[in-house]
Amino acid sequence: MSLAAYCVICCRRIGTSTPPPKRDTYWREIRNIIKFTGSLLLGGSLFLTYEVLALKKSLTLDTQVVEREKMKSYIYLHTVSLDNRENHELHKAVRKVLATSAKILRNPFAAPFSTVDIEDHECALWLLLRKSRSGDKTEQLEAVQEMSETHHWHDYQYRIIAQACDPRVLIGLARSKESDLRFFLPPPPLPSLKEDSSIEEELRQLLASLPQTELDECTQYFTSLALNESSQSLAAQKGGLWCFGGNGLPYAESFGEVPSATVEMFCLEAIVKHSEISTHCDKIKANGGLQLLQRLYQFHKDCPKVQRNIMRIIGNMALNEHLHSPIVRSGWVSIVAEAMKSHHIMKVSHAARILANLDRETVQEKYQDGVYVLHPQHRTSQPIRADVLFIHGLMGAAFKTWRQQDSEQVVIEKALEDEDRYTTCWPKTWLARDCPALRIISVEYDTTLSDWRARCPMERKSIAFRSNELLRKLRAAGVGDRPMIWISHSMGGLLVKKMLLEASKKPEMSTVINNTRGIIFYSVPHHGSHLAEYSVNIRYLLFPSLEVKELSKGNTFCHKGNGGCINISYTEKEKKFFP
Repeated sequence: MSLAAYCVICCRRIGTSTPPPKRDTYWREIRNIIKFTGSLLLGGSLFLTYEVLALKKSLTLDTQVVEREKMKSYIYLHTVSLDNRENHELHKAVRKVLATSAKILRNPFAAPFSTVDIEDHECALWLLLRKSRSGDKTEQLEAVQEMSETHHWHDYQYRIIAQACDPRVLIGLARSKESDLRFFLPPPPLPSLKEDSSIEEELRQLLASLPQTELDECTQYFTSLALNESSQSLAAQKGGLWCFGGNGLPYAESFGEVPSATVEMFCLEAIVKHSEISTHCDKIKANGGLQLLQRLYQFHKDCPKVQRNIMRIIGNMALNEHLHSPIVRSGWVSIVAEAMKSHHIMKVSHAARILANLDRETVQEKYQDGVYVLHPQHRTSQPIRADVLFIHGLMGAAFKTWRQQDSEQVVIEKALEDEDRYTTCWPKTWLARDCPALRIISVEYDTTLSDWRARCPMERKSIAFRSNELLRKLRAAGVGDRPMIWISHSMGGLLVKKMLLEASKKPEMSTVINNTRGIIFYSVPHHGSHLAEYSVNIRYLLFPSLEVKELSKGNTFCHKGNGGCINISYTEKEKKFFP
């Protein structure tokens, strides 16, 4: 506008001047106009360019800034070592701050929900969080299920849930089949080992710190064996000869294994026995056992046997509800949730036992050591109509007894890709798929053919003793509350008959008798076994175990009057479920 006005004024000035303009004056005016016009055009172009660039920058979405804004909802703590007193005091102060923050954060969920400061795509997340904190159990379970079925969130949204949810929700997500592992934060940093110490030595100190009271003979044996062997191993690390002064056959059998792993296995087997006692579980927790076992679990990623024993200990500790909070805080739920995604049936079953003992929202039963649920291993809305129990026999196991067959490794590797053709545990793979309304339980107990191979030389468990022990564990798992079928193999059939006979004598076990609908016997020696009789005849050479002696022909236990058959019939109502 100013440029146009200036040009009009100049033109009028030239046109209205009465004296004839001189030629040089005319060109001087033209040059002035060109100079001024050029400067205005150049300045205007620069101004317009600046404005366009500024507008473009203001309209451009800076993803880094957005991400930083989103991260403001997180609480990040720098990792500190707790080796000295100052850091310990700092840790206590941080815990107080977090506790205060947690109280503040609980208020928004209690107050009416507002979406003023929340973006539209964030509302669903916070509504689910609020729903998961509801006092209504049904709403809380629905919220967990909706979370587990969500797979389109960003990483930061999963982290919000992981940091804001309470332990009940976390355990529920771990037991949900389709839940994303991003719901689970990594376990907290482990405290550093003491100077000039090792995992093996820390494990030995943990075992030595446990009480030596309320122990049976086998637990005492495992404890003394572990402490003795670990002492020899430590002496070898300091220059001694580790291979001398062993403990006979159990020690000699370990020569083919890695020495440190062998000593750790001795300690773990002893701690497994200790963890069956509630007061000893408190000592394990108080002496840093949860963190030490976690370090050992991560260290032995390629040793399934070590990991399974560690999960047995955690599963036993989870039987005590007052230890649930320390187990969750130590990060074990994240580890177990990852194990639930494994393709190995044994690993998944051990992890499922831990989570079932931790989940008091949907599980009322408690699964003691040796009782494994093969189906359902996750939370399910499918009502359970009956129980099927698998009891293995002599030299069997809860998983390997029920494999399809022993195939060559090449065949197994090909078959693992298609479970319709091959399975390592058909009750879990095939029976659960055909009959989803069943709860399938497999029981495990130790057996030996000879006392030469006995894990505990003092252990002399008769069939009567084992039946009472298994009956107590199964009743704690809710066996007897619904119709059930027993499936047994070999000596397992004798155990089933003995359990039912013992249950018939105890009023509190009457439901086990009343709800038994059938028994399937696979190769059960109802009247004794000739093979067992042969081993007894050469007992001075083979040293047959007590189990084998009880299976010999003519033994009083196998007489018809003591182990006779039990006839079970269906009611009209139950025939609908078992045609």
